Amino acid sequence: MPSNQPEPPAEQRLRDLRAELTPAAEPDPAVVTEFAAGRGRLAVLAELAAQQRRVIVSDRRSLLLLATRCADGPLGAWFAGLADGESAALRTLPALAAACGPAPARSAPVGAPLPGCQAYPAYLAWLALNGRPAAAAAALAANFAAWGGYCATLAGALRRFHGFDEEACAFFDFFAQPATALERAAAEALGPAGLTAGPDLDAAREYGRLLQAYERLFWSTLAELP
Repeated sequence: MPSNQPEPPAEQRLRDLRAELTPAAEPDPAVVTEFAAGRGRLAVLAELAAQQRRVIVSDRRSLLLLATRCADGPLGAWFAGLADGESAALRTLPALAAACGPAPARSAPVGAPLPGCQAYPAYLAWLALNGRPAAAAAALAANFAAWGGYCATLAGALRRFHGFDEEACAFFDFFAQPATALERAAAEALGPAGLTAGPDLDAAREYGRLLQAYERLFWSTLAELP
């Protein structure tokens, strides 16, 4: 028998999805906690900047492909807006890399693709080709909350312990935004019927779990650098 309870609005469904995909006991990545405690290594941050350059270039193309798959609706504009944001973030990376100083000598040069760091953009590229756009949008909105929190912590730590200025922190500041604004925009793009129970919601859970697993792999790969 169908329920008489009204369907929650799309924004509430996105908040519920974010809560469902965020384990309460999940600790912050080691790289983030080390910087927060003043023990972070700038060489690791230099590698993060180099890996992020590859990530952003790939993600921007993936987002634009998702935008073309729903170009006639609001969701297409939402994906295109995310792609514009990736372009803006890319312009902030040189200042971050410069602030980290010269890279230490090691067998693999800084910026060579690290598989653990490039798994996330590889999966997003798969989603761009094969995923359900509405579910992909919901999964991305849920995942950005964790990423934004890490960026906020790093921006504060770099100012406090390393004396980084506004330009050097601009990359992390760009992403250190509350999840609510992004979720609200995604909910508006999805519309009143967006992400209702069924295939899209099931797919969003699947995509979200994998995106968060690849996000954790990115950080753990950096933590293991010599």
